[in-house]
Amino acid sequence: MNAVATDLIRLIDQSPSLEVLVLRCVLAESQRAGERPLIRGIGPASFALLRETCLPGVELDNADQPAARFDEFEELFELLLDYAAPLDPMSIWLAAAIATAAQRDNHLWQDMGLPSRRELNALLRQRFPSLAALNVGDMKWKKFFYRQLCERAGVPICKSPSCGVCVDHPVCFGPEV
Repeated sequence: MNAVATDLIRLIDQSPSLEVLVLRCVLAESQRAGERPLIRGIGPASFALLRETCLPGVELDNADQPAARFDEFEELFELLLDYAAPLDPMSIWLAAAIATAAQRDNHLWQDMGLPSRRELNALLRQRFPSLAALNVGDMKWKKFFYRQLCERAGVPICKSPSCGVCVDHPVCFGPEV
């Protein structure tokens, strides 16, 4: 086990808040997946504060690399910030973490490294309550966010992100019974 993994395990045992746990999961999942930056949209000073708040004593590099493909990071980041309550550094970090993970190919909770959708639901209700309240049909979060972006852009038909490569494609798009 490497030093970063050992430090992460030590920190998880300290019973932090849901927000801190989620950010730790996102950072660990981004690192596991070899993503760079680990969380987009956060400058060096803000990332240093995030690291000190969530992972004190753990050295992580958030070095930026240009996005290899077109994505909706900025639009989703802005959507989340518009609904953040309160709009504080933690909400900004969480919005950036969610928007970063949403560019990946699986369910959002999986792309964030969370154990289940339940933690993502709780986080969204806690930090983005009025946006979470709009999801009255309990739509999967990534799909819901992209629908919100389509509504903002005035696009009547909205394709879900990465459906063709999602592991649950047969479940979501299988024949009706």
